[in-house]
Amino acid sequence: MRITAMNRVQRGKLAMAAAAIGIGLLSVTGCGYINPQQTNQQYSPSDGVREDLGSLQLRNMLIISTDANKPGRVIGAVFNTSSSDATLTISGAGGSQATIPVKAKSQTYLNDTTDAAILSTTGGAPGSVVSVTIKTGSDSRTVQFPVLDASLKEYAKYLPTASASPSASVSGSATSSSSATPTPSASSTGH
Repeated sequence: MRITAMNRVQRGKLAMAAAAIGIGLLSVTGCGYINPQQTNQQYSPSDGVREDLGSLQLRNMLIISTDANKPGRVIGAVFNTSSSDATLTISGAGGSQATIPVKAKSQTYLNDTTDAAILSTTGGAPGSVVSVTIKTGSDSRTVQFPVLDASLKEYAKYLPTASASPSASVSGSATSSSSATPTPSASSTGH
C-alpha cells in the first residue's frame, strides 16, 4: 500500500477551503452572538405597559385623557394570582388616586367596569408618559403609564365625562377565573 504525500497546491487548496468554511460559519452565527434575541426580552406589545406587583399582574395599563390638567381614566387588566382578595391603589399627579379591588384568583378589566378608575388630574398631555405609584398591601412601586386621547377611535369611549367622579373606586368588577394562574395576553383587555 502506497501513501502519497500532498503536494503544496493541494495543501493550499485544503487550507483555503477550511478558511472559507470557518468564515461562512462565523457569518451565519455572528448575528445571534452580537445582537440580543428579541424573543428573550419581555415587552409590552400593545399601547399600555405591563407590571407585576406582589400577587397582582397589571397588563396593558394606560391613561385616557384630553389634557394634562383634566381627569384621566385608567384602563387595562389586573390579575390576582393569590388566594386572597387584593386592592390596587393607583396614585397620580396632584394627589389623584383610584382604588381597584380584585378578587382572589380572578381578574378585573378596567375597560369593562361600570365604576371607572378615574384620576382627577392626568399629569401629562396625550402622547406623554406620566409617573404613577401603584400599591397593593406593603408592595409599592413608581411606574410610567402612557397617556392617550381619542385619536384612536377605540379609545374615544373611555374619555372621562363630566359625570365621572374623580378618585372613583372600582367595585364588583372582578370576573371569576377557574385557572389558578391566569395567563394574560394583550388581546384579553378587549382592545
